[in-house]
Amino acid sequence: MLDPTTTSLWCAGKEFQRGNGNKVSDRLGTNEKTRVIAKLTPTDSGPPSREPIVNEEERKAMMAHYFKRQEELKKLAEAENHGGDGDEYLNSEWADSKQMKRNLQGLDGGIKAPGLRFP
Repeated sequence: MLDPTTTSLWCAGKEFQRGNGNKVSDRLGTNEKTRVIAKLTPTDSGPPSREPIVNEEERKAMMAHYFKRQEELKKLAEAENHGGDGDEYLNSEWADSKQMKRNLQGLDGGIKAPGLRFP
């Protein structure tokens, strides 16, 4: 049980000063739908400890999500390093866009088009 003469009222990280005749409504307003979480502490103990923003269940869920995401990114990076990025065919001979031209002109020594004779 706290003694009213040695108790401080804390709200939003600030101490409400007593003795000025101020009411809580003077500082927070008179909106009836406003909810306030206030804490009472002994005057000499300082501000009360803050509550964590994220509770334990939410923190565990976030950690699991980020761990899964990190594992997916590792797998993608590993697949990319091993040539599994999906565009490795671009370096192959059959994907060369100028291969047909070189074949027709006889520069590659490949198949010549029928009916064409090169001197």
